Amino acid sequence: MADRSLRGMRIGAQSLQSEDGVIFADRAQYTYRCEACNHETVMIFSTEAETPEEWECRNCGASAVLLVDSKPVEIDRSGEKVARTHWDMLLERRTRAELEELLEERLAFLRARRGQKQSA
Repeated sequence: MADRSLRGMRIGAQSLQSEDGVIFADRAQYTYRCEACNHETVMIFSTEAETPEEWECRNCGASAVLLVDSKPVEIDRSGEKVARTHWDMLLERRTRAELEELLEERLAFLRARRGQKQSA
């Protein structure tokens, strides 16, 4: 049995694949400048890939903006949804005058109830 032992390469040490016949995609360099620390990061993407307008800064983690002709790209944020607060939604349904009137009614009700409990 010992004479039939398998001999060969170490597992995981080397790849059996070769780069013969592999055609690499065309690549382009893009520079991103961080708005917080002014650090510039150079990234390489395929020319066919859609280039992101923002990239995370490797130096500080803030948002870095793509540079085109040494000028930052203007990012269109018009399509982003703005978070609405409860107050914003309340103002959509009622005017400020109506809200003040409701508040006064409720305060009067609570004051009247509190006065009844003290006398009882």
